[in-house]
Amino acid sequence: MTIQPFDPADPGVQAILGAVWNAACGPALAVTPRLVAYNGQPVAVIAQRGCLELAYGQVQGFVLASAVPGASVLGNGWIDALAVVPEQRGRGLGSHLLQWAEAWLLAHGCSHVQLGGSLHPWTAGLPLELNTRPFFMQRGYTGNDYVWDVAHHLTAWRRHEHAAASADVRPLESGQEHELLDFLHLAFPGRWEWECTEFFRIGGRRSDCLVLRTALGIEGFCWVTLEDSLRPIDRFYPDALPRPWGQLGPLGVSSAARGKGYGAALLDAGLEYLQARGVDGCVIDWTGLLEFYGKWGFRPFREYAVLQKEW
Repeated sequence: MTIQPFDPADPGVQAILGAVWNAACGPALAVTPRLVAYNGQPVAVIAQRGCLELAYGQVQGFVLASAVPGASVLGNGWIDALAVVPEQRGRGLGSHLLQWAEAWLLAHGCSHVQLGGSLHPWTAGLPLELNTRPFFMQRGYTGNDYVWDVAHHLTAWRRHEHAAASADVRPLESGQEHELLDFLHLAFPGRWEWECTEFFRIGGRRSDCLVLRTALGIEGFCWVTLEDSLRPIDRFYPDALPRPWGQLGPLGVSSAARGKGYGAALLDAGLEYLQARGVDGCVIDWTGLLEFYGKWGFRPFREYAVLQKEW
């Protein structure tokens, strides 16, 4: 077996990653070239590296890791993706790849590592449908938390009766980015602020962010994804749902605006926005709020284990 480090921004490597991942994970979690390229683009705050495992002259597996060196509100270290082709499982390739990634993360100052859920995520966590949880737990990964993607057919969706009727929710317009970023910095500093900043930097469509306004200014937002959005809809693995596809999330309101029906109004507005654009199969990803979203007809679509390892 031979290890070959790679740069995730290399287009030639990206095609290999997609082929190996799809062979390992199957059609329900298949990635597209667009998603692999989007996740591999360089970002100043993130160090990202991977390696290929070669045997018999062919790539048999890969691992991709990312790190935010030092203490950060964004997180520390992640195993973005690890995949071994089915015919080579049970021969130690997965363990070899994982050891390489952990050594790389340690060298970049990471004190802990999480499976999935990175700043350019392939998945929100470890998909339970892959049945690989025992492999990672035997190698020191622990955790009893779970998150879900939930889904609904928007052709059957109706506006929620408990939403605040007077809420002012509208798409963000060009030139208003600083207002949203200022709100996120105060209300949700960290990942959401960073993700929106990066999205705007690379040319993301401003109207994919809906904002809730009160007399105090922006007090809430939700992010939607359509099939033509810059952020790939593929990341949410909606293939089992009817097209056209859409996604909603994250969503949040300030502490001062909570308890007034604004969260429900914001969710309603986001779903109405997607429905008006023809979306049927809709995903709300990476959540533990099953009861809350269940009020709108959303049901669990995919489950992930949140597993971590500390040094």
